[in-house]
Amino acid sequence: MSNIGGKKKEQVQQTEYAKKVGLFEANVIAVNPNAEEYNDILGIELKEDSKAIEYLGKSQDGNTTLRVDFWLEEVKNKDKFKVTFFLENKEKENKDATKKQYINEVGVCSWAADANDLPEWFAKRDYRVSFVGEEELYNFMRTWLGGLDYRDASTTLQLDWKSLMKGNAKDIKGQVGGEYSTSILALATIKTVVKNDENKEYQGVYNKAFLPAYNLKQFRLIDYNRPDVLSGIRQKKSKDLRPHERFVLNVTGEYGCKDFYILKDMKDYNANDNLVASDSILSEDGADY
Repeated sequence: MSNIGGKKKEQVQQTEYAKKVGLFEANVIAVNPNAEEYNDILGIELKEDSKAIEYLGKSQDGNTTLRVDFWLEEVKNKDKFKVTFFLENKEKENKDATKKQYINEVGVCSWAADANDLPEWFAKRDYRVSFVGEEELYNFMRTWLGGLDYRDASTTLQLDWKSLMKGNAKDIKGQVGGEYSTSILALATIKTVVKNDENKEYQGVYNKAFLPAYNLKQFRLIDYNRPDVLSGIRQKKSKDLRPHERFVLNVTGEYGCKDFYILKDMKDYNANDNLVASDSILSEDGADY
């Protein structure tokens, strides 16, 4: 005779990590991890057919592309975030093809119609035409590898482009926890995407501006979310701007962050604070515009 019974198992809610928004200090713990590193370093077990480790691809023009994922670990609560850079094997030029972007041996970029027009300070070091995505990647690496003295003539920060575009990121991976690596200040964001007439929200990290971690104290002293404060730094001359003020202008400018963010210490995300997520109209006077 069958006998089926007993205490009913309690339903276990599937854990969903809370989304975060704001500024946080972090260390790089992995770069383009393979399946084993996903498991060992990040505690994530990938499916066999996961595309998370398919870093190479092709653009619409047929050029080779490479996705570079840096995994960050927040220093206080050990929350993990991914910041991504997209590279394309295509020289970087402006829309009307009248200027090209150049990059020198310490990862600094400059625009010019002709190499002879490059600034003298830039051309003192070896340089070449840059490729799409390099500027953002090197801006991040210059902050992360803050132990390097970029003013010293012997310092170099160069990656082998041909090797990189074959998917070989070992030179970057080798810097994780290395003598030049430092903690960084990054901005956690919330990206809102409309799918099937519904707003879907995703955790993100702004990938066009970073600071040394010690700059976080500046954002605790002054509320850069306030329109009057933003107006004040926008009126400053470029030479008078401090690094954290340049960061603010980068994030809040016309070509800055399009996702939801706050320029304060990172906190749990509240969808009611996000005008896009709540289907409200953005105000051009607001800090989120």
